[in-house]
Amino acid sequence: MNKKPVYVAFANKKIEQDFERLKEEKFEDIQLYHFIERAIEDLKDNPMCGIKIPRQLWPKSYIKNYHITNLWKYDLPNSWRLMYTILEDKVMILNVILEWFSHKQYERKFGY
Repeated sequence: MNKKPVYVAFANKKIEQDFERLKEEKFEDIQLYHFIERAIEDLKDNPMCGIKIPRQLWPKSYIKNYHITNLWKYDLPNSWRLMYTILEDKVMILNVILEWFSHKQYERKFGY
């Protein structure tokens, strides 16, 4: 069986720029940059390595802004969370990073 190639992208240019900016900031941000870099490698190895979020918990902003049909959470070190969705067609699998935030911001966004 031929395995589809897996790619990782950012939902938009601003998110990608925010990611790139992390490596130029203070130590904690540089560390977060490396955590996200490692997550990207993990997602390339296994697109479903995160935790699938049940539909009833999806923030309305994700549905409105990104038209998602699935939502996944990848737990980063130091209680950071990375949110992504998976797009798949006959040719490839694309993991789309929507955002990352601290556990406190995650709880607020998801209403915990």
